[in-house]
Amino acid sequence: MLNGANHEIEGEPVLARVLADAGVPERGVAVAVDGAVVPRASWGEHRISEGARVEVLTAVQGG
Repeated sequence: MLNGANHEIEGEPVLARVLADAGVPERGVAVAVDGAVVPRASWGEHRISEGARVEVLTAVQGG
């Protein structure tokens, strides 16, 4: 699941690929997999297991 919606993964189930396929920008977001934040430096090697919950949070300025 990506932000609560089902998302098919084609090819290698690596976080960076899943995010790119979904059009998620590389900057200004934080990503958590099954509740644990994954540092951007690890996106290219972090494998997504079947049924994993991926949450993308966008940074917003202001108060």
